[in-house]
Amino acid sequence: MKRIKAIDTFRGLSMLWMFVGHLQAWWLRDTNMWLYYLTFKIVDPIGSSAFIFIAGITTVISIRGRYAKAVLSEDYNYRIIKREYFYRATLIFVIAILYNSTVALGLMNPIWIWTWFVLLTISISLFMAWFLMKVSILYRMIIGVLIWIISQFILSFLYPYQNQMNIYGVIFHILFHGIGLDVILYFFPFFLFGTVVGDLLYKYYNIEDKYIRKKNIVNKIVFPIFWVGISLIIFGIFFQFPKFFINRSFPWLFYTLGIDLTLLAILIIFEEFPLINIKKGLHFLFYFSYYSLTVYLAHNLLYFIFLNKLNIFNIWIFILITCVLTGLILRIIYKKFGSKLSLKVQIGRLAYYLAKRK
Repeated sequence: MKRIKAIDTFRGLSMLWMFVGHLQAWWLRDTNMWLYYLTFKIVDPIGSSAFIFIAGITTVISIRGRYAKAVLSEDYNYRIIKREYFYRATLIFVIAILYNSTVALGLMNPIWIWTWFVLLTISISLFMAWFLMKVSILYRMIIGVLIWIISQFILSFLYPYQNQMNIYGVIFHILFHGIGLDVILYFFPFFLFGTVVGDLLYKYYNIEDKYIRKKNIVNKIVFPIFWVGISLIIFGIFFQFPKFFINRSFPWLFYTLGIDLTLLAILIIFEEFPLINIKKGLHFLFYFSYYSLTVYLAHNLLYFIFLNKLNIFNIWIFILITCVLTGLILRIIYKKFGSKLSLKVQIGRLAYYLAKRK
């Protein structure tokens, strides 16, 4: 199966927004924070939700590819695939807890060790998704929507117990701490819907005949997910209007999934039927995709450079310079070191090594 550049572009775009969004939140003066909140409300559908959605796509494509490899290999089997998968999830979980611990240390508040930043959400999503990989596409979609519906009732029941030292307060903390972040009941469905799209991509991108492959990609993938995406955007906007503009609200979830599906369909069309030459721009995003976990962890070093120092005008100059320099540095790293400095790749290699051990 050929590498799908649209996935790299989408993940790179998602990572670039998280990068820019964090720089805004850190560098803007307190009196100018309205710009961050406005930008966040508009652009955040391609942030962590898209990143987790793409993680679901790539995870299922990887699993299906490994199953195919196991059929042709004598020393690679289902048991190793399963062990490799759970080792990978565990390694990401450990990194997530370490990351959260640094936040907790900075805030001098230990409860932040368990907070739904994106790495923790992805690791728990990986653990949960394994048991649904063999469930049909239709049932996975139904399960995802049901989780969103049920989560609204769970939140309504548990919210009054927030910060209370009782069983319901503990459950609230486990499920919803960092409620404005990437809580598992809201964001695991994005991962699950990603596995649905990943199965479709794996099925039709494996067709050898180029003409038939393109025809199926357009008819079986692009058109369906595009129109489903548009429908979800419309539903999200008009259901309880204008709550779609409130991040993490029930309509926002559907609106955001619609944005992710529609954008992916458009990127696939650009890849399969290039109308304009945007190769250099896409390659810039590729570096943010390839080193996504590395960038996510390392960019926190930028926190103190202009902390609460910039206004709504000069911040864009410094963000642009920072993004361009980061892209150039990633390009140099890619050419000189390749996968050696890609945390994502190294986690995969370590998981494979541990899984092969007897």
